[in-house]
Amino acid sequence: MARVSLLLSRWLFLPWTQRTVSGAVLPRCGTLGRARSRQLSTTSALSAKKGILERLADGPVIGDGSYVVTLEKRGYVKAGPFTPEAAIEHPDAVKQLHKEFLRAGADVIQAFTFYATDGKLSITEGGKSYTSTDLNQAACDLARDVADSGNALVCGGVSPTPTYTDGKGKDVVQNEFKKQVDVFVKNDVDFLLAEFFGFIEETEWAIETLKVTGKPVAATMRIGPIGDLAGVSPGDCAIRMAKAGADIVGLNCSFDYQTELKAMKMMKQALDAAGLKPFLMTQPLGYHVPESENCRVGYYDLPEYPFAMEPRLLTRWDVRKYAREAYNMGIRYIGGCCGFEPLHWGMLWI
Repeated sequence: MARVSLLLSRWLFLPWTQRTVSGAVLPRCGTLGRARSRQLSTTSALSAKKGILERLADGPVIGDGSYVVTLEKRGYVKAGPFTPEAAIEHPDAVKQLHKEFLRAGADVIQAFTFYATDGKLSITEGGKSYTSTDLNQAACDLARDVADSGNALVCGGVSPTPTYTDGKGKDVVQNEFKKQVDVFVKNDVDFLLAEFFGFIEETEWAIETLKVTGKPVAATMRIGPIGDLAGVSPGDCAIRMAKAGADIVGLNCSFDYQTELKAMKMMKQALDAAGLKPFLMTQPLGYHVPESENCRVGYYDLPEYPFAMEPRLLTRWDVRKYAREAYNMGIRYIGGCCGFEPLHWGMLWI
């Protein structure tokens, strides 16, 4: 009976054209259902490791998931600032979460560098004296150690800085990003990400800074179908990200997967119409927040945010449905953001 239930669950996730009952073993869910055999970090395995763009061309890449929210729940990050001092103060906790995502099937380990600019760190509570360089170096060390144990890629990410909203200008903002990027280049991360941006202008400035390195660049914004914080539509944001030089374009955080996929559809249509062909990427919330669809800032206005979101958590079946819908849309980088736990990814491989 247990075997029948398992085979039925596999069959239900298949596209209709692949649902058959002939043979002893039912076909798996296309490339999303591929077996996950982690390579050990031998010299030959690492020397043959494919880069992010090669992997995306071959099929889906699975990202990791929630860091600041998950580490806050575990007692290692302070809610509110959501800054990554844990990379220095609690390295074992960060490394353990990396390991859990890797074991669950992630192809990418993102260094824990969210909000790790000097501009952001200077206004956090508690009188911390860590610099952007300190935190980014510690985060890179942890991510590389774990990623190499499973032939995963290391991503170095930059996120919004208060210097932009304070109106300090392009040169000051890009200098904040450059401090992080210098550490990423020194540590030879596999690719770079500009994530969680609310304004397309700041996103463009970040992409320009990352692009100078010659490494592949991904860019994601925290917007829904009504556009960025200045009212720029998702389609126009996508075009501007691609023209700024992003190899991978998409969305992350702030909205659930249903809303994010609606906005991704708008972005894909605009990119196709403009003749632009970046890879597509999505990393939505791990929560159901449908009432936030028409809120420009997303789920942050919900009364449950941030301490009572657990009843809204996606199930593993929800994540399986999300991954299939994203893949069918042509999205090849499929990840998660706040609320996406390691357990969510395990369902993709049965």
